[in-house]
Amino acid sequence: MASRRTNVVFILTDDQGVWAAGCYGNPEIRTPNIDRIANTGVRFENFFVATPVCSPSRATFLTGRISSQHGVHDWIRDGNTGPDAASYLKGEVAYTDVLAEHGWNCGISGKWHLGNSRITQHGFGHWFVHQRGGGRYNDAPMVRNGELIDAPGYVTHVITDDALGFIDRHAKDDDPFYLSIHYTAPHSPWTGHPQDVVDSYDDCAFESCPQETRHPWAIGLTDQCLGNREMLKGYFAAVTAMDDDVGRILDRLESQGIRNETLVVFVSDNGFSCGHHGFWGKGNGTRPLNMYENSVKVPAVMSHPGRIPAGLVQPAMVSAYDFMPTLLAYLGLPLPGGRNLPGRSFLPALLGREDSGRESVIVYDEYGPTRMVRTTDWKYIHRYPAGPNELYDLVNDPDERENLAEKSVHASRTKEMRAMMEDWFATYVDPDKDGRERGVTGGGQLRPVGGEWEDHGDAFRGKRQ
Repeated sequence: MASRRTNVVFILTDDQGVWAAGCYGNPEIRTPNIDRIANTGVRFENFFVATPVCSPSRATFLTGRISSQHGVHDWIRDGNTGPDAASYLKGEVAYTDVLAEHGWNCGISGKWHLGNSRITQHGFGHWFVHQRGGGRYNDAPMVRNGELIDAPGYVTHVITDDALGFIDRHAKDDDPFYLSIHYTAPHSPWTGHPQDVVDSYDDCAFESCPQETRHPWAIGLTDQCLGNREMLKGYFAAVTAMDDDVGRILDRLESQGIRNETLVVFVSDNGFSCGHHGFWGKGNGTRPLNMYENSVKVPAVMSHPGRIPAGLVQPAMVSAYDFMPTLLAYLGLPLPGGRNLPGRSFLPALLGREDSGRESVIVYDEYGPTRMVRTTDWKYIHRYPAGPNELYDLVNDPDERENLAEKSVHASRTKEMRAMMEDWFATYVDPDKDGRERGVTGGGQLRPVGGEWEDHGDAFRGKRQ
C-alpha cells in the first residue's frame, strides 16, 4: 500500500499531439521539463484517450467511464456558466471524490470544461478554473471564489501561479494533497504567446509538422492554418511556454522538499495534427470525425522518484479509462462500486514490473457515431449508420495511408474486428446515454443527455433525423 503521504500533481494539457514533445522524438520543439518527467520516470508509447476531443476525454479521465456511460459526447458548447449552467457529471463518481473521502486535499487550477464552472464539484476544495474551455491567452475569463473575473496576465502563468500557491499552502500538511493543473495550452488561438518564445522558432524548419495536401475531409481550421508558419510558431510557442511553467512546478516541489513524496503525471486530453494527414485539428478536425493516431494518442509521462523506475519506456497499450483504477491502486484506495468500469489498472506497467496480459490489451474509442477498436497491429474504425469505415495494418502502414476496409482479402478481419467492437460497447454502454445515434458532429454539446434532460431538446447541433 502506498504511503499516506503520497501527493499527486496531475498536469493536463489541451490539444497536445503525441509528436509535440522532445522525449517522443521531436528534435524541433523544446520541452525540457516534460522530458525531465520522462527521464525521472516512465514514458508511455501507446497511451490513448477514450474520445479525441476535450470534454468527454476529461470526463473519462476523472470517472473511468466512457462517453456512452457518463454522457459527455462532445466539447461542451453551453452550460458552463450563466442561468443554464449544468453539471454534466452529476451522478458520476470521480476519483477526486474518492481521494477527498480518504483525506486528500484536492485542488484544481485551470481548465474544467465539464459544466457549472462557477461551482466547486467532485471533492475539490480549491477551485480556480476557466469559465469556459479556452479562448484568449491574456486576461482570460476565470472563476475565483465563485466570482467571474478576467485574470490579468498570460493565462499559462496565471494557472501556474495559482497552482504554486496551492502547493505552498499544503506542502507541510499532515494530510496529502491532490492538484490538477489543467493548462489551456496549446489549444488555439496560436497568438498572444510570449513574443520571445514565438521568435525563437523563426528559423525552425517544422519538419515534424509536414504540411501535406489538404485532406478531403478537412474543415475550416485547416484552411486558416495549413502551410501557415505563424500558426506553427504559435503552436510550438504555446507548448514551450507551458513547458517552462511545468519546470516551475517541479522546482517548487523540490524546493519544498516533497518531490519524493509526490506522483507527477503529465498527459494531454487529446492529440492533434498540425498539417499531418493534410489537416489541422483533432477528432473533429475533419467531417466525418476521425480516429487517426495523432488524434487518439497522446503524450503521457509519470514520475515518482524512489517508486517509479527512472528512464523507463513502456510500450504497453493503455487507455484513459484505465487511469482511474490505476491511480487509486497506486494510492491504495478502493474503486467505487457499481460503476461498470471498462478499464483495468496498469500499475505493474507503471512500476516497471511484468504485467501478464497487458501486451494483448485492446483499446476502444468512441466519438458519437464513430467508434474504433485498436490492437497492437490493427485498427478498425466504424461509422454508424453507413460508413465510411476504415481498416489499417499498423505494422506495415503506421501512418494510416491505405484503407483496407473494402478489400475482399481483409473481409474476415473487418468482420471480426467489428464484432469485437460491438461486443465490447454492448458490455459497457448505458442505453440512456448511448452516443451512437445522437448525431454528434463535433460542433459541440449544448446540454447533458439522459433521463430528465431528454425533455430539454436536442443536445447536439446537426442531429440526424
